[in-house]
Amino acid sequence: MLQEGQLLWQPSLESHSSSQLGQFADFVASTKGLTFSDYESLHRWSIEHLEDFWAAVWDFFQIDGGVYEQVLEARVMPGAKWFTGSSLNYAAHCLRHESNQAAMIAANESGGFSEISWATLKKQVSSLAAHLRSLGVTKGDRVAAYLGNTPEAIVGFLATASLGAIWSSTSMEMGLGSVVDRFSQIEPKILFAATSYTYNGKTFDCTSLVFDLEKALPSLEKTIRLGAEFDALLEKPAPLEFLRVPFDHPLYILFSSGTTGLPKPIVHGHGGILLEHYKQLGLQSNLGSSDRFFWFTTTGWMMWNYLVSGLLVGSSLVLWDGSPTHPSPDALWRLCERAKITVFGCGAAYLHSNIKLNLEPAQTFDLSKLRAIGSTGSPLSLDGFAFVYEKVGQHLQLFSTSGGTDVCSAFLGGSPWSPVWAGELSCRSLGADVQSFDGQGNSVLEAVGELVLCSPMPSMPVKFWNDPDNKRYFESYFADYPNIWRHGDWVKITARGSAVIYGRSDATLNRGGVRMGTAEVYSVVERIPEVLDSLVIDLEQLGKASFMPLFVVLQTENLTSDLEKQIKHAIRTELSPRLIPDQIVQVAAIPRTLSGKKLELPIRKILLGADAKKVVNADALANPDSLEFFLEYAKRFNAPNENL
Repeated sequence: MLQEGQLLWQPSLESHSSSQLGQFADFVASTKGLTFSDYESLHRWSIEHLEDFWAAVWDFFQIDGGVYEQVLEARVMPGAKWFTGSSLNYAAHCLRHESNQAAMIAANESGGFSEISWATLKKQVSSLAAHLRSLGVTKGDRVAAYLGNTPEAIVGFLATASLGAIWSSTSMEMGLGSVVDRFSQIEPKILFAATSYTYNGKTFDCTSLVFDLEKALPSLEKTIRLGAEFDALLEKPAPLEFLRVPFDHPLYILFSSGTTGLPKPIVHGHGGILLEHYKQLGLQSNLGSSDRFFWFTTTGWMMWNYLVSGLLVGSSLVLWDGSPTHPSPDALWRLCERAKITVFGCGAAYLHSNIKLNLEPAQTFDLSKLRAIGSTGSPLSLDGFAFVYEKVGQHLQLFSTSGGTDVCSAFLGGSPWSPVWAGELSCRSLGADVQSFDGQGNSVLEAVGELVLCSPMPSMPVKFWNDPDNKRYFESYFADYPNIWRHGDWVKITARGSAVIYGRSDATLNRGGVRMGTAEVYSVVERIPEVLDSLVIDLEQLGKASFMPLFVVLQTENLTSDLEKQIKHAIRTELSPRLIPDQIVQVAAIPRTLSGKKLELPIRKILLGADAKKVVNADALANPDSLEFFLEYAKRFNAPNENL
């Protein structure tokens, strides 16, 4: 069994010079007269000399933005103003490559597999942009999309961005209510929509949903449905043109999960996303024109937007539309072989599910082209690290990452210069002034604290839509510490610069003075072979003192007393006797968001008596039927003299 901090992979000596990070360091050396002995010294320079660092990123990646007045007006948050006076366009940078490699490789669970060239992508974007222009779409208009993870979605996005219009997309697994909750806030002029999708072998007709969505959005002037109409639009030749816009002009609007209220409409700008993604993909992940870049995602998760930015560095995007386990549990690894993927990304939940399915990808498929695996969405357990190195490949760089929709990027992750240690995120991203704050607001090392950002990043939100005084924006990140971003995660920064994420800080367990993130409990419990999934809820407040149930999804038919004892013993010996649950309850499924996150806080509120309709939107869940058990449990829990 792996131990936290165990060395699993380290970069070759050649990577220090051959990687884009090495080339960037050489570029800084030649322009600033600086040298860096290791990644930590480079990171330290990037945050201490923030303006010089981002200016170097601008120059290294040859950003076509004209002459800017200054890199950063002032190191203030919120409201930092970057590269004032510049004008640029995100889509122009995505489409400035000439290559014989495919721009996109599209696959789906029904067996579809096709390659789209760079020339074809440019032609389709120019044609669709011309059509949008003919419909009156101009700078600042919103274009919404109810689409799967298909080439059409990327063409629609780039065409929208080329005009200076603002994109927003959502996955087709969302119910009508959730889609309306999002798009009604931004009042789109145009809607792209598919009228059916296939998932897990079943085809779902969305014709009536699209019709109802049109009725619910009075701002709509036109709906463009996928099919013959859309295909015909892509055949009309038109010049490829891009409107230059200011650095902070809105590029797209991403939404928070929306499980606990109206989703927050988070506005990201052209310039911030452009610079951050060049840095994160080019320098941190070493992606380039020889790579085939995949991330398992839907159009409703920020990782789709992040995936699209692979075009910035000339990589071929690999798209998957459908279930990750259909037509077989190893469908994505089969895709990895067929598409010759070099960088494979997914949620930590997917890797954890592979363990339970007893998959052995390296023995089944030719993964020789694969060089790196990315994991995000939730903390990756030690077992997840072990799975990658034992069942996928010992040569791989595993970069577990942590960031968020809020910045559409990662604060913590990997780099070509950073080793991989079990259970740890290898490094803090360049330009990300990540620190861990104790209860008194002091920065600490080798201790669990609040994850904060002490300096601005270009990809912090431009604003929230319909938040004119920035009240909602301020309360989301800056209410606790003046001029410091509080992200809401527990983190430990190690002395060597790596990090460990312990889950959401607002879902902390506090039992008898033992404070611990829920992720630590899941890591221990889900290591037990019979346990497929789990959810722990601390109900200490509001008169329910010291009652903590643990809900488990099992491979076995029933929860036995022997398995209960095994679970409690594991928690007692690996965590603390004080974290032994008061009750272990078998359930059919754990409620999760569409991006795979466990619904900890809403379930806690429901169990403490809150109206479920006010704290959770079932349409925003991947498995809304899973709520029924918890609603019944809440009734019993809150009933007088009721025994659970």
